[in-house]
Amino acid sequence: MPEIDRLNGCTEWIDLEFVERQRTPEFAIQVGIQLHLAGLSLSNTKQHLERLGVERSRTAIHDWVQKADLQPDSDVEPNQIAVDETMIRVNGQRHWLFAAVDPDTNQFLHIRLFQTRTTQLTVLFLRELREKQQVSDVTFLVDDAHHLKNALDRLGLRFRYERRGNRNAIERVFREVKRRTSSFSNTFSNAQLPTVDSWLKAFAVWWNRC
Repeated sequence: MPEIDRLNGCTEWIDLEFVERQRTPEFAIQVGIQLHLAGLSLSNTKQHLERLGVERSRTAIHDWVQKADLQPDSDVEPNQIAVDETMIRVNGQRHWLFAAVDPDTNQFLHIRLFQTRTTQLTVLFLRELREKQQVSDVTFLVDDAHHLKNALDRLGLRFRYERRGNRNAIERVFREVKRRTSSFSNTFSNAQLPTVDSWLKAFAVWWNRC
């Protein structure tokens, strides 16, 4: 596998407070979550755990990711934040993934999935970001989307139009998200919006840590 290096690494960042019963060794839960978010399908993650002597279903592994409730965060205070949205398909339906990325680190600061894109939803996304991140002195890097500019204006946030340069950071992470979501039909088959949103936030946490 070309990305085998990204499948390795520590798993201490995965909080296991959600585990109610010690049916599965904690190391196996952490490894399962890590491998699935790093690029293995549920089936391949299941097979890897079996080689470690742990037999669990694809559903169990999927549930571990959901119950861990991983949320991207950051202790940095960037001067710039690239913000944009991209279309992904879930169960064949179009959805809009909003993301805020630190262009210096390529790390997600916030991520959210909506069924459509409007100025009001963009305002909601930016308000959630503002609750997590100090943004009063930040310059937001945006494309020419009117709903994004209108939302930033409404919140009194500073922004600059930029097609290339530091804004390319968000295009890079979007390419990876699209690659992953297009290949994981067994993750998103018949999934509800909150389930997919939770998985994407967990993926963002792994991306920030890898």
